[in-house]
Amino acid sequence: MIRIGLVGAGRIANVHARTIDAHPNAQLVLVADPYEQAVKQLAEKYQARYSLDPNDVFTDDEVDAVIICSPTPLHVEHILQAAKAGKPALCEKPVAMETAAVEKLVAELSGIEHTTMLGFNRRFDPTFARMHKMVEDGVVGKVEQVTIISRDPAAPPKEYIAVSGGIFKDMTIHDFDTARFFLGDITSVYAIGQNLDPELKDTGDFDGAVITLTNATGATATITNSRHCTSGYDQRLEIFGDQATINADNIRANQVRISNGEFTDAKDVYLDFFLERYEAAYAVELNEFFAAISENRKPATSIEDGAKALRIAEAAEESARTGKVVYL
Repeated sequence: MIRIGLVGAGRIANVHARTIDAHPNAQLVLVADPYEQAVKQLAEKYQARYSLDPNDVFTDDEVDAVIICSPTPLHVEHILQAAKAGKPALCEKPVAMETAAVEKLVAELSGIEHTTMLGFNRRFDPTFARMHKMVEDGVVGKVEQVTIISRDPAAPPKEYIAVSGGIFKDMTIHDFDTARFFLGDITSVYAIGQNLDPELKDTGDFDGAVITLTNATGATATITNSRHCTSGYDQRLEIFGDQATINADNIRANQVRISNGEFTDAKDVYLDFFLERYEAAYAVELNEFFAAISENRKPATSIEDGAKALRIAEAAEESARTGKVVYL
């Protein structure tokens, strides 16, 4: 049984707590967050202890491994604390707010043996993983185009947007990693940012974007994002190659369709949000974290992956602000 300490008690921490609770070989033993109401509620729900000091997670002898769900500006500090304490860590994305902080982190980790995994859960989604295996097996031939559609059902609170790093670092970063999953390293970024939601105009952030990424062979990924989608959590992926095209459509609560005198092939709306859509992915992600610990190896998603996705996010921001292609 791996005893888990959770840093943070917000929305994503609740997601991980639920995944830990469902895992047969994991136990949530400690949750730490300075906001007592949130941390107490989460800890009591899963019969865990709680602390108002996040540092306690890294020093507690009953904690075997750590999941870091703290605000992004604290990720570097908490990754370092976990490494120095000898506790494997799974850290939520993004790894940091800027590339310079990641470079400093890597330098400080030099010489410290550690297991640190980045929370790019979409790589572990059974559907996307199956598509990746098909690419590896040559089913699609040479990949030429990747199309990613990722739209949230509604925007997060403005208070969250203000500290999140913006749409590219907070939301699109998952899509940047997905693009890298299929295309490898990216060489150029061109982004168009949109400000179409009047409720979000004063945030200084974009509420939608269309981004084109290119790799060294000329293959491209096109990413379409929006902070709002009336039909639910819109998650689609297409891989186009010279031998075949493979697609992943939205997942619904059921596959029933109805046709009558008013409409044909009507279906339920998409799943509500990321927890429902990627519930299986979080479980597989946790399995990979545990496997990396037990096998003393580098996890499937690393600080390096986080750094490369962050650099793409920074390039997308620069491109959207300047209207120019940014070369990496």
